[in-house]
Amino acid sequence: MKRNRWIYAALVAVCIGLGLASRWFREYLPAFLGAYAGDTLWAMMVYFLFAFLLARRPVWLVSLCALVFSYGIEFSQMLHAPWIDAIRATTLGGLVLGQGFLVSDLICYAAGIVVALLIDTLIEGLRRRGAPPKRRNRYL
Repeated sequence: MKRNRWIYAALVAVCIGLGLASRWFREYLPAFLGAYAGDTLWAMMVYFLFAFLLARRPVWLVSLCALVFSYGIEFSQMLHAPWIDAIRATTLGGLVLGQGFLVSDLICYAAGIVVALLIDTLIEGLRRRGAPPKRRNRYL
């Protein structure tokens, strides 16, 4: 399988936009979405970023990389060295590295990666469906 990188770049951008919107407009969302949509979309963005980078790799490997990366970021939030807290104090650093460890974030990350995996599988299915059938070599 070879993923179309343009599609995955667009999906990364969509996840970033929706994730930022879920933070900016949290008070207009139902409480559950306001609390968990941002983290779930962040994990989806991580999945699509890995799908972009690992365009020829299977979904299980992309999922594993996204999960390890996401969980690694979350567990790093238990570390409070001055240098990493200084990075987290910036807007971009806070968005990427987060602020504090939460078990609920781990659940959101797993859910987001599962949703992204399903979207990736759907895209691949649609791509295969639209592809012309492979010709068989009748002499083999």
